[in-house]
Amino acid sequence: MSVLVPRPGIMDISAYVGGESKVPGVSRIMKLASNEGALGPSPKAMEAFTAMAGELHRYPDGGSTELRETVGKAYGLDPERIVFGAGSDELIGLLVRAYAGPGDEVVYSEHGFLMYPIAARTAGATPIAAPDLGLTADVDQILNKVTERTRIVFLANPNNPTGTYLPDSEMKRLRRKLPENVLLVIDAAYAEYIDLEDYSPGIDLVDAGENTVMTRTFSKIYGLGSLRLGWAYCPASIADVLNRVRNPFNVCAAAQVAGVAAFLDAEFIAKSKRHNGQWRPWVMDQIRALGYDVPPSVCNFFLVRFPEEPGRDADAADRFLKARGIIVRRMAGYGLPESLRISVGTEDEMKELVEALREFRG
Repeated sequence: MSVLVPRPGIMDISAYVGGESKVPGVSRIMKLASNEGALGPSPKAMEAFTAMAGELHRYPDGGSTELRETVGKAYGLDPERIVFGAGSDELIGLLVRAYAGPGDEVVYSEHGFLMYPIAARTAGATPIAAPDLGLTADVDQILNKVTERTRIVFLANPNNPTGTYLPDSEMKRLRRKLPENVLLVIDAAYAEYIDLEDYSPGIDLVDAGENTVMTRTFSKIYGLGSLRLGWAYCPASIADVLNRVRNPFNVCAAAQVAGVAAFLDAEFIAKSKRHNGQWRPWVMDQIRALGYDVPPSVCNFFLVRFPEEPGRDADAADRFLKARGIIVRRMAGYGLPESLRISVGTEDEMKELVEALREFRG
């Protein structure tokens, strides 16, 4: 046994486990476990990535300047208030380290992204889960969990893994009711998939005060999950704090050049969005027709809920699908043991998924 003892709380962390990508003995894999872009990355992003191979010996731009300016111009944002990180995961961790610690509390929704409680415990803070209403975050329940020790509220909107969202009116109510000294972090990782009049990714709330941050990612619709690229739009004071605590070269050069190319490839983004808009409702309707409960989703994934019956439950379905090379995501770690989360894949993958579930259903 090591004589070195980690800081209190570290050993209470259950390490994050990503979606599986292999099945022993199965050569052809359909990975529908990690909400990755169904069409892969933009061809222009791949070209940009390849073209900079001869510069791998150079340090990257520590400020991700071109990326910040590109995103800022597109959304009408001040680039100085944008901070890039190695995925939005890094930014979540940095925000907790900067604004919470031992004795503090971090509130998140019951079925919210698992990185929120992990980041809280890493900083020595206590994560507090607020019950959802059905599968949707509930503003009143979140507010009920806020105490004088609360430093941060994390809310994914839309939410992973449930695929639900809160309308802009509820997000504004949440911010209005929260104490001014509580930081609201809106995780809008799936915002690019949504065209709804009552939805906002959170830019307006960031601009309205000094205590709200919006995070975004390049891992979903942009298809750059392996490059780990995310960004935060913040009040100037919080951007300054993040730039003080992040590593100086936290975004690699390959991610920066591919990110710019992917972000500017409007044709590919539109194609990916159309694909999701076509195949998500199709596959959800097909699975519902088999008799399964498939809650609404506005993202590039959805839940399928199975009966608690041996041989017919979610674990049995997961094993059955894996044997056919279809990898989905179990949800027990999110408090949803009856559910599997399934990413929207290609047309062929969606059709094979439906046939496999039809065979499982019997």
